[in-house]
Amino acid sequence: MSRLSIIMPALNEGEEIGPALDALNSLRALGVEVIVVDGGSSDATIQRARLRADHVIKAPRGRAVQMNAGAETAIGSVLLFLHADTRLPDAADILVLDGLARSGRVWGRFDVTIAGSSLLLRVVTWFMNLRSRMSGIATGDQAIFVQREVFRSVDGFPPIALMEDVALSKRLKRVGRPLALRQRVLTSGRRWEAHGVVSTILLMWRLRLAYFLGADPDTLAKRYGYGS
Repeated sequence: MSRLSIIMPALNEGEEIGPALDALNSLRALGVEVIVVDGGSSDATIQRARLRADHVIKAPRGRAVQMNAGAETAIGSVLLFLHADTRLPDAADILVLDGLARSGRVWGRFDVTIAGSSLLLRVVTWFMNLRSRMSGIATGDQAIFVQREVFRSVDGFPPIALMEDVALSKRLKRVGRPLALRQRVLTSGRRWEAHGVVSTILLMWRLRLAYFLGADPDTLAKRYGYGS
């Protein structure tokens, strides 16, 4: 039988990591493997994660590198990459494993809802899901999942500082179109609201356009606000 492994990259998620992993307790009870990959946290992320995950490993900082490290550790036949501020829908394991088996697809993602008080986030959510469905490109907020052997065959995430989800989607699209599950993950809108929803939309458009035009992901990551 297929088994699901959830891989969660983390960096200084001391306040978020506990609730994020507690939300996966029911899946762990059913045999889903949960792996946390820490990128050098200076807070209590590792200590809190060890109480709630099957494996906590360390890797160089960077989501792509961390998620690749988690994939190397995972024993599941299907990998699901989950951000610490994103929550899966009920019965996510069945949705993923049965969905892949019934559709014949080898990878996919969920629709997403961005949580927050701003009404603009509903608009952002609608466009994000529509764009993903039309383009076949998934974002990390949509909890990308993929058969482990297929992930390895495309060499995983490219080790870039930003847009690693877009780059992986492009690699996987060469294998086949994604399974676009309409069930929704819930992701935090804290960054959107902290920096202004409109400002964040414009920033993301500029960064995505610059990436498609060949800009260096490291430079884009700094513009996005990631540290060096």
